[in-house]
Amino acid sequence: MEQDAEIDRLPIDLLAHILMMITSFTDLAQASGVCRKWKQGVKEALARRKTLSFAGYKMDDDSTARLVRHAYSLKELDISRSRWGCQITDDGLYQISLAKCVSNLTSISLWGITGITDKGVVQLITRANSLQHLNVGGTFITDESLSAIADSCPRLKSIVLWSCRHVTEKGLIVLVSKCRKLESINVWGTRVPLDCFIGLLTIRPALQIKPRGLPLNVMLPVV
Repeated sequence: MEQDAEIDRLPIDLLAHILMMITSFTDLAQASGVCRKWKQGVKEALARRKTLSFAGYKMDDDSTARLVRHAYSLKELDISRSRWGCQITDDGLYQISLAKCVSNLTSISLWGITGITDKGVVQLITRANSLQHLNVGGTFITDESLSAIADSCPRLKSIVLWSCRHVTEKGLIVLVSKCRKLESINVWGTRVPLDCFIGLLTIRPALQIKPRGLPLNVMLPVV
């Protein structure tokens, strides 16, 4: 009883601050089951989180979306594929897109998630209007996603398209033309011809095209 009384006297703000230091989602789930007050503390801890990374965890659509929905202050979301395997699908991205924090996200990583398509990416991206950094490398997106990014993310500064072999020159041109704040683009492993990259530099001369070492140090046409 005395121990329960001590826990009850712990201010909820302090409890939430302590729980914010827990990085294991399994531990957070266990803490949430201690008592009602701890459950509320876990909710408030999630609500204060600026970053969430599920890398290294085996997550599914429902569990991921549930955590994101509670993270009202979230700015950076990483649901990259982990060595344990990621089960996120288009349905999961749709559920995440409904979270209140999505419009304030500045960074999203979907690296290597092979279970998603343009459908899910478009649903998420069209609501992420504050996005500055996006990693969709290793996915099967096409120009449809690039078009949605170009129309919905005017603040985009960097994008990783590593091994996105279904994007084309047309999609890249639309992206670079509309995202006027774009500073960096990673196109390693794409099937886009070299001439396209030269064209992108014509549109935006200061653009950093990665990987470095591409033979782009040719004379650009004079406009």
